[in-house]
Parts: sequence; C-alpha cells; structure tokens
Amino acid sequence: MTAPQPRHRRVLALPLGMAMATALAFLPNVSASAAGTAASTSTSSAAAADPTSLSYVVNVRPGHGTSERVQKAIDRAGGSVVIAYDEIGVIVAHSSNPDFAMIIRKVPGVDSAGNTRNAPLPAQSTTDVGTPEVLSSEQVAAADAQATDGQDPLEPLQWDLPAIKADKAHEKTLGSPKVTVAVIDTGVDDTHPDIAPNFSAAQSTNCVTGKPDTTYGAWRPTAAESPHGTHVAGEIAGAKNGIGITGVAPGVKVAGIKVATTAGYFYTEAVVCGFVWAAEHHIDVTNNSYYTDPWYFNCTDDPNQKALVDAITRASQFAERKGTVNVAAAGNESYDLASHSITDPVSPNDGTPTDRVIDPHRCFDIPTQLPGVVTVAATGAKGLKSSFSNYGLGVIDIAAPGGDATAYQAPEPPATSGLILGPLPGGRWGYMAGTSMATPHVVGVAALIKSTHPHASAALVKALLYAEASATPCTDPYDINGDGKVDAVCEGSRNHNGFYGWGTADALAAVTR
Repeated sequence: MTAPQPRHRRVLALPLGMAMATALAFLPNVSASAAGTAASTSTSSAAAADPTSLSYVVNVRPGHGTSERVQKAIDRAGGSVVIAYDEIGVIVAHSSNPDFAMIIRKVPGVDSAGNTRNAPLPAQSTTDVGTPEVLSSEQVAAADAQATDGQDPLEPLQWDLPAIKADKAHEKTLGSPKVTVAVIDTGVDDTHPDIAPNFSAAQSTNCVTGKPDTTYGAWRPTAAESPHGTHVAGEIAGAKNGIGITGVAPGVKVAGIKVATTAGYFYTEAVVCGFVWAAEHHIDVTNNSYYTDPWYFNCTDDPNQKALVDAITRASQFAERKGTVNVAAAGNESYDLASHSITDPVSPNDGTPTDRVIDPHRCFDIPTQLPGVVTVAATGAKGLKSSFSNYGLGVIDIAAPGGDATAYQAPEPPATSGLILGPLPGGRWGYMAGTSMATPHVVGVAALIKSTHPHASAALVKALLYAEASATPCTDPYDINGDGKVDAVCEGSRNHNGFYGWGTADALAAVTR
C-alpha cells in the first residue's frame, strides 16, 4: 500500500456542504489531513544545520550529575546537545554520525537513545493539504439571522455544543480566566477575534527544535501553514463576544505551544519540549491532536522507537505530576486499538514506509496510548462513533463530537454540516472533522471542571471527567454507511465500552456537580 503524504492524521478537513461523493473521505482507513508548521525563526535555524545531521533523544537518570557526564560522551561521539531536560532525564542532541545512537546506548547512565527522525534536519516540504473551505459572508449572515439572544453569530451552526450540553453549561458559567489550556499543535493565530480575548502569550512558545523559542509571536502559523491549531484553540476557548463561534469553555485562557515542523512533522523532541513547557508554566490542560512522527506505532522492542516512547512518557508524566491533564486524540483510521494485530502502512512517514503488522499492546501510538493520557474518540451529529474514529475497549476513555460525513450523520437544522465549525487564521471560520476536533471538546469540559473545582488535582479532574460523562451504550450493530455490513465491533458495557469509553463528555455536569 502506498503511504499517504506525511502529515498528522487526527483531523479530516473537508469543505462546507458535504455531499455523498466527498463522504468517501470518512470511510474506515481513509484519511485526510492538514499540514504542520514551524515558526520562520525555527525554519531558518534548521536550514543552517548540517544537511546530514539527525536529531536524537538520549534518556538518562534524572538529575544534573548524570546528564553532565552523558553530555560529554555525546560530544565525544560526534554529537551536539540542543537542550537537556535534567528534571526528566531527557537530552536532545544532533549528530551526523550514523553510529551515534549505538555508541551512546553503551554509555553508563544511559537508559535509552534513538533518532527521532529519518529525514535530515532541514524541512522537506511546505505543502498544505486539506485546507477547509472558508465560510462566505453570505453564510455568516445566514447563520447570524438564526442566532437567538445570547448566541454568537455562528453558534446556530455549532450542533456540537448542545451535543455535550455546553450551551446549558454557559448559562451557569463560561469558565474561569484563572484556568489555562495549551494547544500543543501547529501554531495558534492569537490575532483572531475569537481567540485574542482569551489568549495567554506569557504561556505560549515555539518548541519545534526541541528548545523553547519565546520570541513574541513564534507560536503563530504563517499564512502558508496549517490552520489546525487555530481551529482547535477556538473550539476550546473561542470567546463569547458577539463574534463568530463560541468555544466549549469561552471564559478560560488558551496558550499556543507550536510543535509541528514546516513539513508537518510532530517530532519527539518538540513534543517533549511542549509537555515540559506546559508543566513549568502552570498549564491546567493540554490538547494533543496528533501522533508523534515518524512512527504511527512505536514498538518498544526496537531500541530507537523505545527511546521515543521513554522520552515522551517521562515528559507527559512530569506534566501530570505538576497538575496538568493531558488529553489526546485517538486517531482517524478506524483501528481497533484493543486488538492484537494492526497493519501500519505509513511508518516511517519521513523515510520509506512499509506495511508492518504490529500489536498495539506492544507498539504504541504516542501520546495517545501513554499512561495517564485521556484518550478521545469522535462522535457525529447523531451521537454515534464517527466512521473514521479509532476505538478499543480499555484504550478509549471518553468520546466527544468530532464530526462525520453529513450523509452518515446529519445534524438538525439550522446546522447544515456534520463537521465541526471553528476559527481559521486571518479572522476566518471553516469546517473541519476528526478526532482532532473531538479532543478540544473534552479539553474544554476538563477546563470547566477545573474552573468549578480550582484546587482539584489532575487525577481528580480526570476522575470527574469520566464520572460526569453521559453513559453511551455500544452501537450494535455498527453499520455507519448502511450497506448491510458491520463496520466495527463495540465491546463492553453501557457505562464503559470500546466506542465511547466512560461515555460522552458532559459540560453541564462539569459545572453543576
């Protein structure tokens, strides 16, 4: 099977007015995507790198002493240290020595080491794929005419808000400005009128190189880059200000942590940086709508892939220990993540991918399958598992609206699309779909829980998130396209199953219980 272009696959971006012809994009194992991004300052520094150099993570025992000794060994092995996160024992290094990882693994104090990529450091592409269609002024006006008192102009098109009772929750509270969520993603356009009122620049950064770049505006996507992170940020915390859409938690703060390269890759060093930044900057909830490139599944019997799992596990757990709830998208390939056999045709997506059969109990989608991370499946306008959403008993923790083909799950009027409406860079709005869009709904509900229970630990916020979810029984049989064939099998009970986890996220319960 020929692998698709290398992009994060937690989002399906499709135009307004989805018809049956384009509904094919939602069939299982068919994905669309949005390109990633990097700040111009990061792109420039990457271009100056040795064209044969790769990036590595070296995992050591936490603490400055071990790290300092290993850094000297890295230098002797022909490497250079980008940054050392001593608090979690992760060192980011560059080297053009093809034997670098093998040499470093033999150094006393090194637990694991591996290359984070297969392509050299300079970016390979700036192509954007799947850009959503922008709402026209006529469409905005038509939606505004349907809005009732207290609704933002585009809120009538947001079927996803009443699906999780967010509209009712907003009658109680919009969330607390003392709560901050971070969108670890392709960048956030904080100048958008739906995002600007709630944006926290002090808690935002660019982590693309693995080291925070705090240059003002470094967290933004350029005009040619993906709108993904901006859309996600608006879904979570789009301000209720008489403009555009309304977020699930329109009163909380939102920060942008940019981790995707210009070519759209979410590499380990950037993701580690993102989690550590969140931990050290008082972020209450992180949104992770991506998988970490270049491996869709990282197998721990491979020394390179094991190092990537180790590094991001350390970073995500460090953030949770600091009080951060980490929420991640389950993916869009209709995989059963609880099965014992999945064919992964896209890895490594920055090299030469081959079909490989993996066991998801041993090979992990990260950060989705990491301990402590809240894993989110997507639902459509009828409340059923989205046709594309991954699933699996014991893997999926909760479900939320991520959209689906209108031909499969059409919303009630005045909403016209089965996809999720959100802001796009440049003061625009458009539809997107995927577990990428489900995850920010859960992040918004978690932010409302934290607003209601400001002293709650990360563990308690997660417990309340699950306990307050609306129990959603298995869809059995699940024949989403109506062709008489079962498309996926749901296992489990009404209160906990492979399609919906502990249930569908409930924003009203978050602010009343």
